[in-house]
Amino acid sequence: MQVIKTWNYLRGYVIIKVEGLTLERFLNLAATNDIYLWDIKRVNYTVLEMKASIEGFKALKEVIKKVGCRVEIIEKKGLPFILYKLRARKMLGFGILIFLGLIIFLSSFIWNIEVTGNEKIKTQDIIKVLEKENIKSGIIKYNIDKDYTKHFLLDQFDNFSFVSVDIKGTKLIIEVKEQDLPPEKIDIATPCNIVANKKGVIVKVIARNGNAVVRKGDIVDKGDVLISGVISDENSGEYIFVHSDGEVLAKTVYSYRLDEPIIKSIKEETGRSMEMRELKFGEKGLRFSKGEIPFKDYIEEVREVKLFKKNTNLPIKLLVYEYNEVEIKETKQNIDFLKKSTHIKAVKELNKELPEKAQIESKDVKYYVEDGILSTVVVIEAIEDIGEKQIINTN
Repeated sequence: MQVIKTWNYLRGYVIIKVEGLTLERFLNLAATNDIYLWDIKRVNYTVLEMKASIEGFKALKEVIKKVGCRVEIIEKKGLPFILYKLRARKMLGFGILIFLGLIIFLSSFIWNIEVTGNEKIKTQDIIKVLEKENIKSGIIKYNIDKDYTKHFLLDQFDNFSFVSVDIKGTKLIIEVKEQDLPPEKIDIATPCNIVANKKGVIVKVIARNGNAVVRKGDIVDKGDVLISGVISDENSGEYIFVHSDGEVLAKTVYSYRLDEPIIKSIKEETGRSMEMRELKFGEKGLRFSKGEIPFKDYIEEVREVKLFKKNTNLPIKLLVYEYNEVEIKETKQNIDFLKKSTHIKAVKELNKELPEKAQIESKDVKYYVEDGILSTVVVIEAIEDIGEKQIINTN
C-alpha cells in the first residue's frame, strides 16, 4: 500500500470534485476507458470527490463531455507540481538543495554524547577520558571504532563490568554497568591505628587488638588516634607495631537549619502572553520577535518544535519562547503550618547524613523569627562507631 502511495506521489496526482446528476454513469465510463480513480468519497447526492493521476485527469475530458458533469480541481499533489513551482522560483529551489546538502553533511558528524548506567563515575569524567582519544562532539562518526572505544573505557575504569558503544543518527550512546567494589581493606598483617572519622564524645571503647588511648567522656576531633597500633614492650622498651582492631562508639551531633519567609510572594497569571521564536544552530541562535517583552513580570516557558519527523539529533533546533504575564501578590503563611513543614524538610535532610547503623539518642527542634524569616533548627544526637583504620608508617 505504501509503495502505491509513493508511486502516485512521484507521478503526481490531483484531487478533483465531480458534480452532476449522472455520477454513476461517470464512474462506469471511467472504468470502461481504463481510467484509474481512487479514494472516491461521496460528499452529497450530486457531488463526488476522488483522486486521479495527471494522465487519468486528461483522459477524463471525453467522459465529462458525454455525461455532462462539472469537474473542479481541488488540490494538486506530487513531485511534478513541486518541481514546476521550483522552476519558477529558482533561488528557493537552490536554497532547498543547499539546505538538504547541509543536513546530509551535518548528519555525518557526532553532535551529542550520551552516557547511561553510570552512578559512581560522573558523566563529565567519562567524556573527558574520551576526549583524550579525540572522541568528542564534532568528530566524523565513521571515524569511531566502537570495539576500540569499548575496550578503552573498560581499561580506563576498573569498576566498569560492561560497556556498550552505539551510534544512532548523530548521537554516540555509551551504556555502562558498574560493579559494586567492596571498600579497600587493610591486610591484618599491616600495622594500623584506629582514628576518628568525625568529632564526638566517647561513649564506649572495645579494643580487640591494640592500645585504647581514649576513654568514656573524652572529646575527640577528626583524625585523633582512638586505638593505637603502637605498643611499648615493658621489658625491652622497644615499640611493637600491630594491626589495631575494635569499635569506638561516640555521641555525635548533626544539625540542619532551614529558613523560610513568613510573607510569601505568589505569581498569578493574567492571561496575557507573547511568543518569540529562535532558530538555533549548535550554541548560536537567531531570534525572531515583533519587539521587546511588554511585561514587567512574567514566566518564561521554552518548547522545541520538531523540524524533522525522525529524531536526527542534528544541532538544528527551532525553539519557541512563551512569556506569560504574572501579577506578584504577597500572602502571609500560617506560622504553625510553616513550622511543621520546615521541621519535616529539615529531618529529611539530616536523615541523608546519618549512617545506617547510627542510633538516634535525642532530637531537638527550635524556631526563631527575625526580619520576617522563620528559622527552623533541628539538632540530632546519635551514637555511632566513629573509628576507621589508618596505616602506620613504620619508617
